[in-house]
Order: sequence, then C-alpha cells, then structure tokens
Amino acid sequence: MIAAVGVAATEIRLDRAARILHVTFDDLSTAALAAEYLRVESPSAEVQGHGRDTKKTVGGKDGVGITAVEPVGNYAVRLVFDDGHDTGIFTWNYLFELGREHKSRWAGYLAALAANGLAR
Repeated sequence: MIAAVGVAATEIRLDRAARILHVTFDDLSTAALAAEYLRVESPSAEVQGHGRDTKKTVGGKDGVGITAVEPVGNYAVRLVFDDGHDTGIFTWNYLFELGREHKSRWAGYLAALAANGLAR
C-alpha cells in the first residue's frame, strides 16, 4: 500500500452523468474515481469489516451513483451513494491511495467477485 503523508484535496468535482469523482491534490496530482470503485472500496465497516482481514466483497454496484459530497472538517468527505450507502468517511489520504492503487485494487475486486460468484 502506498501511504500519503499530509496530502490534501484542493478541488473535488462530481460529474454525476459520468458517475466520476474528480479530485485534485495539493501535490498537483489528480484522480478520476468511478462511483462504483468508491462504493466497493468504501472505508465503512460495511465494506472493510470490523477487524483485520474482514473486508467484504460487495457486488451489484455497477450502476451506482453519488448523490452528494459532504465535507467532513478539513480532512475528508462523506459520499452519499444512490443505493443508500452513506457511512464511509473518505479522508484525503484514502482518496489519494485509491487513485494511486486503482489498477491493483480494481483487479483484486474483479477477482474477488469471480471467486464469490458475484456480478458487478
């Protein structure tokens, strides 16, 4: 896992039609994060579980969208998804990691779906 120390988002823009959250960070890097990816990687206990190695594979989120992006202090946002999920607090560091690790995390998610007989 790539850790980002002290990274901050300087701009967050939601493209509802494309279901993409665009994030610009203070190091000038950017990330275009699909709503489905954010939903299945939510930092909530529903997805991450309650302990080490308890992450859950969430299927059926191919068409999910984001209805709201709500600030949480100066360090995070709470994303509200149109499937009712709204408990994940996405810190700037976590959004940065999701952008940097997209390829490997997405591949792992697709493999977990297949292993569990689930569809996107």
